[in-house]
Amino acid sequence: MSFVDGTAAPDAIAVDAMAAAQAWLLDMEAFGIDLLPRRVAGESAAVAAAAPSTQQRAPVQPTAPSTQRTATTASAVERSAALQCVAAEAAACSACGLATGRTQVVPGQGAATARLMFVGEAPGAEEDRTGLAFVGEAGQLLTRMIQAMGLQREDVFIANVLKCRPPENREPAVDEAQACRGFLLRQLAIVDPDVIVALGAHAARNLLQLTGPLGAMRGKVHTLGRAQVVATYHPSYLLRSPDMKRAAWQDLKFALSLLPARDGA
Repeated sequence: MSFVDGTAAPDAIAVDAMAAAQAWLLDMEAFGIDLLPRRVAGESAAVAAAAPSTQQRAPVQPTAPSTQRTATTASAVERSAALQCVAAEAAACSACGLATGRTQVVPGQGAATARLMFVGEAPGAEEDRTGLAFVGEAGQLLTRMIQAMGLQREDVFIANVLKCRPPENREPAVDEAQACRGFLLRQLAIVDPDVIVALGAHAARNLLQLTGPLGAMRGKVHTLGRAQVVATYHPSYLLRSPDMKRAAWQDLKFALSLLPARDGA
């Protein structure tokens, strides 16, 4: 039913709103979100204790403490400026064929001093249009995943292995990932996160320079520099396979458990 001017009747609007609310509640349940925010914010110890007991941590590298950043860490302003330099260089890059088909480079965005960083595979159509990482449907799910962890997108840094969209969202080619790797490694060095969450097999393989399926990489702590790396499913995969959201939530809780307590906490 619709009005003469073509707008939806109130009952149709209500049905759409109810469907959207039900989808949101299912996501909240799947990611273990307590709908009382004060409990989510105050349960960091419980979240840490809830990490799967079968997951084992790799030995901490002796050259860098895993519980705190170095004393020479740059300020937020300095790091933001450095990230802008990386973004500018990526925007001018023509090292692979993706440069000819892109609308915009998608360097990534977020807190320059983030303790937690998410790395995905490559931009999609909406990201290519806006120049921002994870803003499409998968990005909306990633936002809910971050909120389930008691955080906001502004608290973390989000990037991709590739800074340009591959045609038809195909998988990154080896030469494309290699051409972009320097940008990603520089971003990691600038942000200096404590924990990195690799979203999907391609991100995990490229970050860690490993081969094999995602299942072999999940449930373990990997290291990249001083950062600890946890692998989980890409949000686009979770959209296609919602039954895997609970497994992804276990990975996110595991990543949370690796974050060192803040000073004075």
